[in-house]
Parts: sequence; structure tokens; C-alpha cells
Amino acid sequence: MTKDRPKIDWDMLMRFGLGALGLAPSEFWKMTPREFDAAVKGKMGVFEDRAPMSRDAFAALSRDYPDGEKS
Repeated sequence: MTKDRPKIDWDMLMRFGLGALGLAPSEFWKMTPREFDAAVKGKMGVFEDRAPMSRDAFAALSRDYPDGEKS
């Protein structure tokens, strides 16, 4: 008995890899899933090992860039 696996959307993966990442087809197909995941996260600015912003850092950011009317 096999478990149901989610269907892989190859068209979307190829569009992102070849388009947004600018990979050549040969580069795309040589990548491991882990390498592709790292490239996608890097392109999108997602860094999971980054610590959340501290309260003090948020307060400083809010002070330096307050919400409100634009001048």
C-alpha cells in the first residue's frame, strides 16, 4: 500500500526556476530539491535562521520611521 503524495506542480517550479531564478534548463534539472528550495528562499528574501525582531529593535524602527501623514 502506498501513501498518497501531493502532486508536484512541475510547470510552476519550471516557471520560477527558469524565469525568476534565471536558471538554464540544464542547471534546473541538475539541482536537488534542497538546492532549489534554498535558491527560492534566497530569491524571496526568506531566511529561516534569522531571529525575530526584538521589542527594542521594533521600538527604534517605529521611532525612526513613524506611521502618519506624509510630508
